[in-house]
Amino acid sequence: MLTAMLQQHYDQYSAQDHLVWKVLFDRQTALLHKRACGAFWQGLRAAGLHRNALPDFGQVSQRLQHATGWQLVPVAGMLNDADFYGMLARRQFPATVWIRSMAQFDFIEEPDLFHGVFGHVPLLMDAAFADFLQFLGHVATLHLPDAAAMMRLERLYGFAVQFGLVHESGETRLFGAGLLSSSGEIHHYLSEAAPRQPFELAAVLDTPYSEAHLQDGYFELSSWEQLTESVADLAAVLAAAPQPMLVTE
Repeated sequence: MLTAMLQQHYDQYSAQDHLVWKVLFDRQTALLHKRACGAFWQGLRAAGLHRNALPDFGQVSQRLQHATGWQLVPVAGMLNDADFYGMLARRQFPATVWIRSMAQFDFIEEPDLFHGVFGHVPLLMDAAFADFLQFLGHVATLHLPDAAAMMRLERLYGFAVQFGLVHESGETRLFGAGLLSSSGEIHHYLSEAAPRQPFELAAVLDTPYSEAHLQDGYFELSSWEQLTESVADLAAVLAAAPQPMLVTE
């Protein structure tokens, strides 16, 4: 049950809210120049996202629906795994409607509208990425009772969807939403304090993941095809694994 779903009351955003969006938008697009993947820039334009005003979820959702069959769904906060991955499997992306204040500018405890829309929506305008994310959601719904399986899926989601890198046109490009929407994460990545390594599924699944702090390392896809292959390979691994025993009273 999606108890956290709600409406976006666009007229209730203040001038300060729109200003926060504008400042964040300008800062991130400047940082991402020649660093973000091509699909991000194409998706940013195609989704109609611009610096002058906060995005209207209804308008963005219409563009998403037309491009890849996805919808942007406003939610009040974090969802449980069943609701979150279930929505992904139905090509629905949940995003919170609140936006950080100036006082929270560089640190938020939970994802806000800027992270959800600026970070995630542009890649969802890309057909291959959109299909990958739906399949990941579908696979997750098949393994919800299995904590070990969900940990593996969370790591794939984290090191790809949130903090992924891809080799594109001879360069390393950013595509993970947690990188795209966070200046702190980008500067951490650029400092080389956290090593990059080739995206190998076994290594990804063996690496602890947390959104509570800057990442200890990043994984770089050799191509976009590798992303699709990774979730198919993980689905096969999980399907072949022994199923967890359910204790009943």
